[in-house]
Formats: sequence, structure tokens, C-alpha cells
Amino acid sequence: MKITIRHEIKNRIRIHLPRKRLSFREADTLEYYLKSFDEVRQVQVYERTADAVIFFYCDRSRILNIVKDFSFSDVDVPEQVLESSGRELSSKYYERVVTAVLMHCGKRLLLPFFIRRIWDTISAAGYLWRGLKTIKNRRLQVEMLDAVAIMSAIMTGDHNTASNVMFLLKIGDTLEEWTHKRSVDDLARRMSLNINKVWLQTENGEEQTDSSLVVCGDRVVVRMGNMIPFDGEVDAGEAMVNQASMTGEGTAVHKGAGKSVFAGTVVEEGELIIRVTQTEGCGRFDKIVKMIEESEKLKSSLESKAERLADRLVPYTLLAAGLTWAISRNVTKAVSVLMVDYSCALKMSMPISVLSAIKEASEYDITVKGGRFLEAVADADTIVFDKTGTITKAKPTVAKVVSFCDESEDELLRQAACLEEHFPHSVAGAVVDAALEKGLLHDELHASVEYIVAHGIASEIEGERAVIGSYHFVFEDEGVAIADDRRELFDSLPDGYSHLYFARNGKLSACILIEDPMRKETPDVVERLRARGFKHIVMMTGDSDRTAARIAAEAGISEYYSEVLPEDKSGYVEKMKNEGHRVIMVGDGINDSPALSASDAGIAISDGAEIARQIADITIGSDNLESIVVLRDISTLLMKRIRFNYRTIVGFNTALIGLGIAGVMPPATSAMLHNGSTMAIGLKSMTHLMPGIRQQ
Repeated sequence: MKITIRHEIKNRIRIHLPRKRLSFREADTLEYYLKSFDEVRQVQVYERTADAVIFFYCDRSRILNIVKDFSFSDVDVPEQVLESSGRELSSKYYERVVTAVLMHCGKRLLLPFFIRRIWDTISAAGYLWRGLKTIKNRRLQVEMLDAVAIMSAIMTGDHNTASNVMFLLKIGDTLEEWTHKRSVDDLARRMSLNINKVWLQTENGEEQTDSSLVVCGDRVVVRMGNMIPFDGEVDAGEAMVNQASMTGEGTAVHKGAGKSVFAGTVVEEGELIIRVTQTEGCGRFDKIVKMIEESEKLKSSLESKAERLADRLVPYTLLAAGLTWAISRNVTKAVSVLMVDYSCALKMSMPISVLSAIKEASEYDITVKGGRFLEAVADADTIVFDKTGTITKAKPTVAKVVSFCDESEDELLRQAACLEEHFPHSVAGAVVDAALEKGLLHDELHASVEYIVAHGIASEIEGERAVIGSYHFVFEDEGVAIADDRRELFDSLPDGYSHLYFARNGKLSACILIEDPMRKETPDVVERLRARGFKHIVMMTGDSDRTAARIAAEAGISEYYSEVLPEDKSGYVEKMKNEGHRVIMVGDGINDSPALSASDAGIAISDGAEIARQIADITIGSDNLESIVVLRDISTLLMKRIRFNYRTIVGFNTALIGLGIAGVMPPATSAMLHNGSTMAIGLKSMTHLMPGIRQQ
């Protein structure tokens, strides 16, 4: 595509496409295309001017070639990307703000006074009706205070003040609504589905295929710990399904043959074969937005406290205005008091502060499901880490396969991969990847598989029971034996690796040595968390004590627990909470889910099990644990901002009321300063909490 360069500096270029403006779909298509390249750091596409600003890491010539190769017809954008785009929403609210400003200024410049007076009186009737509705609900809220202030100004002939107040209220409401919807949509986009592969039930058995190729009527297999990718009806199987993402229900519900299931929900226990009834356009994004907006999770306790206080102060403001008039018999002084209230600023700045912090966190690849979890992170003094996939690398690798039978190492790896490929765990992924790298095809050669949480997998291969998993599961639960002539080999297995045991027909067949090195940033992250006030930094793992001790020592963690089960992790979290601690749990697997749910704020790793991400309150990117430090900083700064806003609003508006009662400040000035300060605090609350925000 031919382009024009409008402006450029180092690692930043602004280009113009050869057209007057772009449609929303075209702008989203261009943005999606540019963001698909690793060389591109950030993109901003402006549909009104057909411009795009590109921040990049590579040579200038490479970016120009990328842009020249672009064609709208050649880019296939997933429907869910277009469905969840916030571009049209932002455009709508931008036009509303601009229209309101032009109407207000144009009215004052072009219309005669008597027409403006009629206009203002009609507009005031709408605010009066909103105020009267609060009385109908037996509550005096800020809408009633606004109505009394506007009507008092009109009755005293001060139409300019009434007009300015209504204008500022309208702009404030629009900005608040815009910020709220934009932040909620950003959060919902990050919670939307991102499932690329599914298991399809065919005449020849199960086949893994791209989710984009699934059509209505296909039968999809979903096992424990996995997310349901499409709306459908259960064709076979039984399971407990967590529907929190769609309905907000906290407990799993039973699903059996004939029952409907929804995309985005997660199988907690069991296995389902689902006949797909809808693949696209089923409103998943809208469902998530609705769940977020209706959820009280968006409210931190400080935010809720401020909003309750705002409503409680309304009667006192009305009383102060009444007493001022009764004592002074001066309507102007009474109206000056009515022009000022605490509610507008408190109710506007607090939600905006929280939602803006959630938006800022998303720029660091952190998804937060509500303000109260940011508050929990800010107040927490205990953090519990799972080891595998959390403290250690998200993608462990197979170092070696040790055979304990007559079969070759490659054949044993092939069989193990055949079992492991069905389940979402980093160790299972390591086995599957190792087989893939060696070109070992592992078509279905087993019966149905059963996943035992925190233990392993059981199935049948060629009529023999096959199990793969931990020492506890394979040897203690399953009673697997080691051949006498292989005992010495077993005792000599190196300790520097995690051990995954594979057995058939009650006899040990192989030990897969998993190299699970610690993330290089872990020691620094642990030290920085300790410096930020965490008194208890704990590691918990199902691995052996020797492996756990080595990793904990390298990470700088003095408190660790080895060979633990899921109930041990959640039990520790509950114990610390009962002792008065605020606890954060960080994990990535199905076995971490109970502890994630029990904690004050559960943090899941983004490429971990779907059930962990579903239950967790916060999700962080898998590439770097430093996100947890950033999350703590954002949370702490948010609480400081909320407290600062609270003190500023109460102090400033109290001063305005005092000046109004003293007759020093006329109503118009009080209204201007009050509404101006409200908007200023609201706009300030929309700014980044941390300098130098990293753009994705």
C-alpha cells in the first residue's frame, strides 16, 4: 500500500493512508496487522484522519516494508477481535463531549436571552425529575442536591449559573461513563477467550484441530481443567462446570447429557463431549462485560466507603443551606451552599481511579478482575508461590528419559506424550514438546484418560493399566513395583531434576527427568517483594524435599513446604488468614485452584491451566515475575491516590461551603470552582500511577 510519512523520530513514525478516513473495521484491521509483528512495540490508528503512529524496535526500512505489504483484503481478523473493539465506543463518547461543548458555547453566543432561559428551564426539569426519583426510593442522593441547586439558581434569576452547572454535570457524567465503559471493555477483552486448539471427536477417535475449523454440529471433547470453547449441548459425559465468567456463580454446577454449556466456562471435574451449537457471534464478550459491570468485585472497600459517605452527606448539605437561609434570610448565600457538595467528586473520582489503575495494570500484561483485589494486594503481608511454572520457568523441558523395561526411550516418551497431551500443565507440555521435537507421532493408542489432581494420569494401553505422575501417585497409590535388576538404576537417579514416573501393568517403565530451572528474575523479585513489606514469602510444591530445598535456597526463600497436596496449600492460606494476615497466592496449575480461591487475591500465570485463570482474581503474563512487583506498586499507589482524593475533596469543598455561608463567594463562583475541581480530580484520576509506563 502506498503511504505518506507525516512525521518521524527515532523508533517512531506517523504514516497517512491514501484516503480521507477509515471505517472502524478498517482501523481495527490495520491495528491488528501491525501488532502481529514482533518488531512493532505499539500502534495507534486514527480512523478520523486515516493516520497511524507506529513505535518500533527495528530498522526504519523494515517498518516501511511491513506497511507497504499491507492490504485490507489480505488480513483475516478474528471476529472476536472486531467484536470486542472499543474504537466505536470511544468515537461515540468523543462526539458526545464535543457536541455538548459546541452546544453550550453556541447557545450563549447565538441565542437571545429569553430563548436561553426557556431552554435552561426545560433542561432543569430533567434534573428535577432525577432528584424526585431519589425521594421516591426513600433516599436523598446527589441527584436531589443537584436538582435543588439548579432550581434555586433559576428561581433567583441566575440562569447563567444554572446553565453552567448543568453543562458541567453533563460533561462530568459523560466523562465518568466513558472512562467506566472503556476500562470495563479493556478488562473484558483480556478476559475473552483465546483458545486455538480443541479436541474433536470423530469416527476415528479424537483429533486435535484448530478451533477456527470447528462448525456447528461438531463434537468437542473437554476434560478437567480446560475451558469450554463454544456454546453447545452435552452429548455425553458428566462434569462439574465453573460458570463464574458468565453467571457470577461461585460454585460449580453439574452438567450431563442434554444440558446446555457456555463458551468461557471451565470443567472443574469430569469430562464432557459437547455438540457445538454456536461458534461465532454468541455474545461472549457482551456476557463478560455484563458480568463485570454487575459484579461488586469492582468495588474496593475504600471506594465503597467513599460512595456511601457521599450519599450520607447529601442531607447535611441540604440542612446547611436551609439553616443559612433561615439565619441570614439571604437566598444567595443558601444557593452558594447548594452549589457545593461532596458527592459529585467522590462518586466520580473513586471509580475512575480504580478502573484507570486496572487499565494501567493491563499495559503490563496484568489482568485484574476488580478494585478490591488491588486493595488486597496493597494490604497483603504474605505471598505464597507454587514452584513448577511459577518460581521455575513456565516451560520446563525433558532432559532425559530413563528406561526401566525392554522398550526404547523414544517409545516410552511417545506413550507418555500420548497421555499427557490431553491436560493443561507445564510438565505435561514439556513431555509433548519433547516428543514433537523428536518427530515421535503419538496417535491415540489408549482408552479414555483420567486426570487425578496433583497426582497424575491413569488410562489403559493395549489392555494394560498405564499411569504417569508423581512418586506418591505411582508408587504409594498405585502400588507400582520396580524390577529387582533395576533398583540400583532407580536409586542413582539424579536429584537435580523433577521426576515424572511412567508405569504399565503395575511395573515401572520409565522415569522422565524434567529440567525445571528457576526463572532468572526470581531472586530479585523475592528481594523486591520483601522490601515492599511482605513479611512471609513462602514456596509450596509437590516435589521432593531435596528439589524444593535447592530451589528455595536459590530463590532466597527461607520458608518452603514440599510434597504438598492441593488441600495443603489452601489449608496454609486459610491458616494465615485466620491469624490476621492478608494472603496472596500465585500459581498456574489445576492443583493451585483451591488455594487461589481461598486467598485474598489469587494470581494465576497466563499460560497455566484455564481453571486456575478462571478462579484467580488476577492474571499475569508468563514471561516475567516482575509483574508481581509492578502489581504491588500500582496497588499501593492506587490506595494513596484514593486517600489523597478523599482528603482533597472533603477539604476543598468544605472551604467552598464556608466561603459561601460567609457571603464571600457568590453561587456562580462556587459552582464553577466546585465543578471545575471535580473534573480536575477526575481527569487526574485517569492518569498513570507509575511513570514510564511500558506500552505493549
